[in-house]
Amino acid sequence: MEEVDFRNFDLSDKLLEQANLVECIFDNLDLKGIDFHASLLCSSTYKNTTFDNCDFYKSDLSYTDFSNADLKGVRFSKSDCSEAIFKRAELTNCNLVNVGFLLTDFRNATLDNVDISASRFKKTLFKGVILKNIKGIDEAYFHSINIGTLEEPILLEKEQAKKWILENCL
Repeated sequence: MEEVDFRNFDLSDKLLEQANLVECIFDNLDLKGIDFHASLLCSSTYKNTTFDNCDFYKSDLSYTDFSNADLKGVRFSKSDCSEAIFKRAELTNCNLVNVGFLLTDFRNATLDNVDISASRFKKTLFKGVILKNIKGIDEAYFHSINIGTLEEPILLEKEQAKKWILENCL
């Protein structure tokens, strides 16, 4: 399905694994235990959505928008989050293992007790991010992170990027 607005649907008992839901709207929903694993969810929006123990394992989340979302216990492992937006999102107790974060936007987001082992970061935006209890920093691959803005980037590469993450983790 493409370009479907799910804001007026009850998704609580729906099976959404391996779904093709491109450019769909999931804004302002309260999603608990929803299984989206192995789904194609490109360019969909989840603005102001609350997630509790949802599963995006091996999903394509490129160009998705999670702005202002509250994500608790969400598994993103092995997903593609290229150019996804997590501005002002709260990610708590999430599994971010082996995720691709190419040009992903974490500006003013909070990442608390997340595991980034084997994840890849390239030109990932981190301006204003709050990092707490980050696991797997030594196992992550930091090509580059941007601690500036889109208009005025401040790129830190490889070891310098890793060092910045370590120094800014509470």
